[in-house]
Amino acid sequence: MSHRNTLILFALLAAAGGAVAQPRRLAAPPGAPTADAMQIIAVVNGDVITNDDVSNRGRLFALSTGLPVTPEVLARLRPQVLKQLVDERLRLQEVQRRRIGVSDREIAEAIGEIEQRNGMPKGALGTSLRGQGVALRTLIDQVRVQLGWTRVLREELGAKAEITDADVAEQLRIFKDQIGKPEFRISEIFIPIDDLSKTADARRFADTVIAQLRAGAPFPVVAAQFSQSQTALQGGDLGWLRRNQLDPAVAAVAQEMPPGAVSNPIDVPGGISIITLRAKREIGRDQATVMSIRQVFVPFVGALNPNAPTEQQRKAVEQAQGISRSVKNCKDMEEANGRVGNVRPSDPGEVRLETVSSGPLRSLLSGMKEGVASKPVVANEGAAVLMVCSREQKNAAAPSKEEVGQQLLQERVELASRQLQRDLRRRAMLDERGGVGAGAT
Repeated sequence: MSHRNTLILFALLAAAGGAVAQPRRLAAPPGAPTADAMQIIAVVNGDVITNDDVSNRGRLFALSTGLPVTPEVLARLRPQVLKQLVDERLRLQEVQRRRIGVSDREIAEAIGEIEQRNGMPKGALGTSLRGQGVALRTLIDQVRVQLGWTRVLREELGAKAEITDADVAEQLRIFKDQIGKPEFRISEIFIPIDDLSKTADARRFADTVIAQLRAGAPFPVVAAQFSQSQTALQGGDLGWLRRNQLDPAVAAVAQEMPPGAVSNPIDVPGGISIITLRAKREIGRDQATVMSIRQVFVPFVGALNPNAPTEQQRKAVEQAQGISRSVKNCKDMEEANGRVGNVRPSDPGEVRLETVSSGPLRSLLSGMKEGVASKPVVANEGAAVLMVCSREQKNAAAPSKEEVGQQLLQERVELASRQLQRDLRRRAMLDERGGVGAGAT
């Protein structure tokens, strides 16, 4: 998992318990808000799922996509929400059986990355959920299972998780043979169908997802919550893929899509895929300006009101101004960022200038000289000082050996995930019972 933009949520995460959250057993916990809310609607190998669980997850999805949080909407989401909760409970049981731990810090980092990918200030997800009556634990438990399941799959793969030099060399040979052909940057939401009798439910849910995505719901947030692919924590990002690396049905759709579009439901082995085409290029022909930068971030306490900054915010800007005047090189920047607490990492990773989404930031980076600090860049959450350490022109379409290895590993992990999930469902003792509507509280 990336180290970027770590979000500290320890006070909130404390309620999540130990290394792996323990599922509830058949007895409803004391102090339950209502009998309806705690009514058992499914039992998974002895662990229960209640109406309250379904309601919270349905609300989480509705809030992230802009759907109204009404009993009618939650009832429409209910079948797919319940299926996902059953699958997650099976995954959690496997995590526990293998004694795999997931720390609160790792969960906080994952939530922080979701916020960062969507331009959200730190803590925004938790604040929004609490304001709408959704338990933050709903999101925490989901992320905990995703991280633990990833480790289960590494164990499951064993030696197959090791990508050899020969594997990489073969992929690079194929890449050279494909130069000039199209390549696609795709994000995916995968909705599995394990029971053909529930295909209609899955398709209705897919239609709901697509409608909200086309209305402006952030694809990474929706993917992080509801995609059953292992790329969920990366917002569904599959990276750059050649046509022969895609399912034929997905490849046919991607070939005709304009960048930024969201597909209709695509039938693929094991379920339904929803994709968005982020970019398209010709293999081996993509010149780019690639930069290494360092940043010092001085955080604000509370959101900034530009017309009435607080005393702390004024001092933070003054501190950033002093840093801008004093630093002489990128090592100085790293040390300065450490002195202000490393709230954001000094090195955000390789930056491709052409893909920086903010026009003003792209213009700033384009005009900066190497080794010269910028003036403070002030945003709602803090003041940042930037420095360009290096800048070079290179063919961004040529993958590195590391990138090829990661892509091969991702493909193997995804295949293992779908196979193991099917096995767990086949062996499980499942009892799905009716229950009141998903909107129950």
